Amino acid sequence: MKSVLVGLIVLLSSATAFAELPKDIPTAIPLWSQGAPGSESRMKEAEEFVGENCGNVHNPSLTPYVPAKDKATGTAVIICPGGGHSKLCLGHEGYALAEWFRDRGIAAFVLKYRLAREKGSAYTIQVHAMADTRRALRLIRSRAAEWNIKTDRVGILGFSAGGELAAYAAMKHDAGQKDATDVIEQQSCRTDFQALIYPGSSATFTVETGMPPAFIAAGINDRPDISEGMASLYLKYKAAKVPAELHLFANSGHGFGYRHNAKPSAAARWPERFTEWLSDTGLLQAME
Repeated sequence: MKSVLVGLIVLLSSATAFAELPKDIPTAIPLWSQGAPGSESRMKEAEEFVGENCGNVHNPSLTPYVPAKDKATGTAVIICPGGGHSKLCLGHEGYALAEWFRDRGIAAFVLKYRLAREKGSAYTIQVHAMADTRRALRLIRSRAAEWNIKTDRVGILGFSAGGELAAYAAMKHDAGQKDATDVIEQQSCRTDFQALIYPGSSATFTVETGMPPAFIAAGINDRPDISEGMASLYLKYKAAKVPAELHLFANSGHGFGYRHNAKPSAAARWPERFTEWLSDTGLLQAME
């Protein structure tokens, strides 16, 4: 009887988590048509879901939430869900936020990247997850005209582990290989703005003059390496004259993400502050 009850609790918990995922999720676009470098032999393996969390990602992809042409602002953002590099939290750190952006004229793309800390993984953050992140930026620019996106308004936003990828993308990039036969690889992987939402590993972040402008949000009750780390990072951006805005929410900790039905709070409204910042920075304007 005990095992039956435990199983029922797990089933109900999973059902609740599944219910948090939006309906009618768009079809994902593989980043590489023939499989990601180093993962070609596993590209057809099925992803695994536990509630809203996804694992076993071997064919990295972007899920596009693209506004209608008459609603498009020309701005695009890649969303990198968190999950400690062992899973992807696609509900409150992925699809729900992408819908919110799309409804406001911002093209949003949820990135499923390879997981370096999943049990048995042979992937690494800097080689595989970052290859996926940079490829995503190139892919969006290669199809910018199709999606009514301006190539100088392509940014990246990440939560927790995904925030690490967003920060690393802003730190290291290239202009693309103009003679590449793959048109995607011809594109730049520079991000035009970065949004770091309670990112981990901030001690590894470097700051240089000329980096993309940054929006930072975290809870003051998060781990010190995140809450204090974000305050320290902001001061580094300021010293380097990198435009940056910092929000440390007094009554929040880690993982607040975005939920359309969240209890009203300052942390719950951070996407509004983010779009205001985009507008103030000149990165969110109506299409001509």
